[in-house]
Amino acid sequence: MKPAAIAIATLTAAFAALSAQAAQPVTGRWATVDGKAIVQIAPCGKQLCGRIEKIVKPTPGRPQTDIKNPDPALRSKPLVGLALLTGFEDDGDLWKGTIYDPESGKSYASKLTRNANGSLKVQGCIAFFCKTQIWTPVR
Repeated sequence: MKPAAIAIATLTAAFAALSAQAAQPVTGRWATVDGKAIVQIAPCGKQLCGRIEKIVKPTPGRPQTDIKNPDPALRSKPLVGLALLTGFEDDGDLWKGTIYDPESGKSYASKLTRNANGSLKVQGCIAFFCKTQIWTPVR
């Protein structure tokens, strides 16, 4: 084989391998861990975002507002409609963005991955230390 033909064949194979590694879709409705809330993940411009669609199991005695938000002006904002997932982009075999935890009022680097059983692996990370939750699809 000629060197040019080998180079073209190599580039074609490399492109096919890269195309095959696109992240699995994560859009849809998801029940968070313990079924506390339903989150709708959908396009948000060129990225994906996830907002609380419904509180299924409210925390007893806790107002249904973002009381832990570091910005005092946002603490009266309702939890329903609150963006938990922002700026998610396809990063090969997973999605990367930011997750907000209304229980603590903190945001973390996050990764989303579809599991073989259809569930969603949601990770919030500080450096290399990640906390993982498994969310289940809601029909």
